[in-house]
Amino acid sequence: MHRGIEVGIYLRPGLADDNFIAQSLGNLAAFRLAAQRHEHLTWQVLRVQGSGSHHFRIVLRHPDRVLDLGFKSDLERILEELSHESVEDLHRRLDEAVRDGLRIVPLRHVQEEVDFWQDDFWTALGGPPGIAPPGSFP
Repeated sequence: MHRGIEVGIYLRPGLADDNFIAQSLGNLAAFRLAAQRHEHLTWQVLRVQGSGSHHFRIVLRHPDRVLDLGFKSDLERILEELSHESVEDLHRRLDEAVRDGLRIVPLRHVQEEVDFWQDDFWTALGGPPGIAPPGSFP
């Protein structure tokens, strides 16, 4: 199975229903990209919960092969186009896409894993970025 591509979905802070907006943007963008490319694609829309905050991502893959480099830029372009839509327009576009065959992928909640070795904590102690300072292990 191929890993696929990952693209961030960036929303303005304070939106009333950011889960719906991210889910809609991700589903519509992936569905539109699959239609433009005439290919079957699979995707997930993720709400990534960190320490006290969250962000959204879409993970997209082709079930049978590795995606070419153009997929990521095409997906980012489509997300950019959709980002100018109002919430009402997203509802309308989502309804149209469902009529055209979109099967909405529900928003998936995941916890962000912290990479402690890439943390600025180690750099602040004088170690090079990415590794612990000498003597930090027992």
